[in-house]
Amino acid sequence: MLYLIPTPIGNLSDMTYRAVELLNVVDLILAEDTRTSSVLLKHYNIHKPISPYHQHNEHKIVSHLIDQLMMGKAMALITDAGTPGISDPAYLLVKACVENGIEVNCLPGATAFVPALVNSGLPTDSFCFEGFLPLKKGRQTFLKRMAVEERTMIFYESPMRLVKTLSHFIEYFGAERKCSVSRELSKKFEENKRGTLQEVHDYFNAKSVKGEIVIVVEGRGKL
Repeated sequence: MLYLIPTPIGNLSDMTYRAVELLNVVDLILAEDTRTSSVLLKHYNIHKPISPYHQHNEHKIVSHLIDQLMMGKAMALITDAGTPGISDPAYLLVKACVENGIEVNCLPGATAFVPALVNSGLPTDSFCFEGFLPLKKGRQTFLKRMAVEERTMIFYESPMRLVKTLSHFIEYFGAERKCSVSRELSKKFEENKRGTLQEVHDYFNAKSVKGEIVIVVEGRGKL
């Protein structure tokens, strides 16, 4: 059995009872960053073997992990924050489990884009999650494609690239398109800034930006 266990995106109190219970009984915990996850495990007094599983080693170790799972071991996969597989490693291991008839169980839990979308004030009945934008290659093509998207759009971004990305959105989507930028979700200094792309761009351009960023942008109206 492989368990995919969401972890808090900021506030450690957002861990579920079931997640803690399962982490206490599995044979091995796979973690995106063992140092980051060790803080969480120590907080909940969880003492289980922990091994790294991230984008730089997943191709090399998937077969070994499948062998152990097929021998009856129970494993839990956690990432630094949020649900494994959502802009974080998980896909390759889950795919291999499915192909080998190994049961996969994903717990419900923290995912940054959900609270950012719900509190944005933008339509939630239909939306698309795009994760991180291409850094260079394909970025222009991607933005042209998203400019005609009618659904609410959700993106992740780093604080260092936030203002530049908002300027690109203004260029391709138009300055008056509505948006919401959420940062430090669930933490003490959580901030949700709403307005037009131009207003939000100018706001963050005038200050220092820290924390994980979720950008929610209004879709193009139907013509």
